[in-house]
Amino acid sequence: MSETASYKKIVRTKNERMIAGVCGGVAQYAGVDPVIVRLALAALTVLGGTGILVYIAAWIIIPEEGTA
Repeated sequence: MSETASYKKIVRTKNERMIAGVCGGVAQYAGVDPVIVRLALAALTVLGGTGILVYIAAWIIIPEEGTA
């Protein structure tokens, strides 16, 4: 008996986009409001600069919605 595994995939969104859709994609994956993710990244940026690095890394690693 074969069952297909169903899992969520994180993608950069096109409809919740401000710059690259990273926060919208992470929020959609986590089931939270994108504003919360944006505020968390802003706090990380202000409190040491790691928010910018996390955002850029996610922009490079996470595929855009609608691409393979």
